[in-house]
Amino acid sequence: MRKEPQSKRLRAMAFSVAAIALSLAAAPNVLAADKLDTSRLVSVGGDVTEIIYALGEQDRLIARDTTSMYPEAATKLPDVGYMRALSPEGILAMNPTAIIAIEGSGPPEALNVLKGASVPFETVPNAYTREGILAKIDRVGNLLGQSDKAKALEDKVGADLDAAIADAAKRPESERKRILFILSMQGGKIMASGTGTAADGIIKLSGSVNAVGNFPGYKPLTDEAIVEAKPDVILMMNRGDGSGTTNEDLLKQPALALTPAAQKKAIIRMDGLHLLGFGPRTASAVRELNAAIYGS
Repeated sequence: MRKEPQSKRLRAMAFSVAAIALSLAAAPNVLAADKLDTSRLVSVGGDVTEIIYALGEQDRLIARDTTSMYPEAATKLPDVGYMRALSPEGILAMNPTAIIAIEGSGPPEALNVLKGASVPFETVPNAYTREGILAKIDRVGNLLGQSDKAKALEDKVGADLDAAIADAAKRPESERKRILFILSMQGGKIMASGTGTAADGIIKLSGSVNAVGNFPGYKPLTDEAIVEAKPDVILMMNRGDGSGTTNEDLLKQPALALTPAAQKKAIIRMDGLHLLGFGPRTASAVRELNAAIYGS
């Protein structure tokens, strides 16, 4: 059976979405010129959803994306798909009055369709720092018309972060361990985190050193790069579904087996959203990671 060209599929998707958008157009999307109607809200991004719940504004939510797994109550909402593989039709079919999405959501063609529909699409900036977390809270709070609640949450989260970061910073440079964050291992190749990533951010906040902090983003490592990195600890997400690489498989990787981390079997796994979400619970993630690396 001949496969339809991608351009034809995209046009068909656009027409379908346009039909949904026209059906929504009769209803006003904005309560006032400066106030977003978030009475029927779709959130995209686990951190965005966490912030909405932390602000006590979860009753506005009608759907969320696949990464929104905390709190547990969020998982009861309809799932509109993975944040980087969104379906405009699925989102608009929920009849939302607004969409709030974390920066980096996509794909771009899906965002273009959503932004061209009659439903306001708002983006929340994403930065893997203390200041970035507070900026997210501020942005979400303002979009919800809850700036006072957002300021109170910022003060609480900021104080908790300051305490956790200050405690981690007390560790002398000479005692800080080298951490290798492995995103995945496919075909024997290790995909590791360089700079500018959530993994790099949490490693730094925990007072540790990114063992491969000499390149941006994620990239597969050569055997030579793995040996030269000399990680003391291997850090991974705990996927919880049994689909991830096992510790045994990691330790069998020839180059990795030569590292201090493998020789000591120092492998740490943490919940991905907690570890890398950079939301209201990040101070807790810093403390948990610190305890796992250095002991309580």
